[in-house]
Amino acid sequence: MTDPTGTPGVPEEESSSGAPFHFTDKRKVDPETGEPRQAASSGTPDGAAPGAEGIDHLDFEPQEGDALEGVDTALAAAQSEAAAHLDALQRERAEFVNYRNRAKRESEAARSRGVEDVLVALLPVLDDVDRARAAGDLTGPFAAIADKLDGVLAKYGVERFGQVGEEFDPNLHHALMHQADADATSTTISIVIEAGYKIGDKVVRPANVAVVGPEN
Repeated sequence: MTDPTGTPGVPEEESSSGAPFHFTDKRKVDPETGEPRQAASSGTPDGAAPGAEGIDHLDFEPQEGDALEGVDTALAAAQSEAAAHLDALQRERAEFVNYRNRAKRESEAARSRGVEDVLVALLPVLDDVDRARAAGDLTGPFAAIADKLDGVLAKYGVERFGQVGEEFDPNLHHALMHQADADATSTTISIVIEAGYKIGDKVVRPANVAVVGPEN
């Protein structure tokens, strides 16, 4: 049996409504000649689904503008987060440096107060040693002990001051006696009654002295 299109083996049938319908031969090779068939004149390849023409021309490329906008947003968020972390780190570092400096100052102040307390307790002993040295009674083993005591005090920053002939300084010296001298051009120390002591720039006790100076 031959259908109206001339294709053998494809019968014409009728639907239940009585209207005829056709089977379409979609084979790409002609079964009689063995030659490949050409595409339909409509431009749709054999076997292509109806309505699929032009599908190769659909644009499936990603939208570059949208992708770049997403990258810029993520980069800005990352930069903002990094800046926040850096700011927090800098604040923590500044707080640590301030704490370290404060702790160092407090430690040095506590050490200085401790040395000062010991020095004040030793002042009567040091005055006795000075008097014995001035009288010539500090000899032998006692002289060695006195020298070691001076070395220990110097190690902790204790400085003795007040010498005969030194110009009088009211910030360092306490004048217990004053003698006028017509030939004097300035007030100087004539006698050191008790030496002065200081730790660094802090005067623990001024030197008690007798001075000689010009007549008023």
